[in-house]
Amino acid sequence: MADRDWDKELAKIDRQLQAMPDEAPPAAPAAGARAAATGSAPAPAAAPRKTHAFGVFARLTLSVALGVGVVLWPYQARCGFGLAAYLAAVGVVMVSGAWSAVWTWRHRAARAHVLSLLLLLWGMVLGSLEVLPRIGYAKPDARHPAGWVCK
Repeated sequence: MADRDWDKELAKIDRQLQAMPDEAPPAAPAAGARAAATGSAPAPAAAPRKTHAFGVFARLTLSVALGVGVVLWPYQARCGFGLAAYLAAVGVVMVSGAWSAVWTWRHRAARAHVLSLLLLLWGMVLGSLEVLPRIGYAKPDARHPAGWVCK
């Protein structure tokens, strides 16, 4: 090891790095060799997809509209079918909040992601207001009775 001239070795590496192109190399030769062995042409490399903020914010807008709309629920939701429909709508609010949270996370939209998580939390709060008195965890009242079915 002592007989090596490290300055020459490092200069050689620097020359090799300068000779390399700046962009990424084409597909790995192993994939082409495998394709040649099987007799089929190698699949073209997928082009990177561009991020479209419109799609991200369209999903978030639909989710927020649903979250606001569920607060203005026009039907009776104290018991029976009305309660089931309301809880299904609250479930859709939570799913849409999670759906928009995934998309805002993938597309690095920080503020929209926080809003998506707040929408998911909002759905959980709305659902817990109806479910917890009925399972005995919270105190029932006139708006949130203890029963699931109408008497």
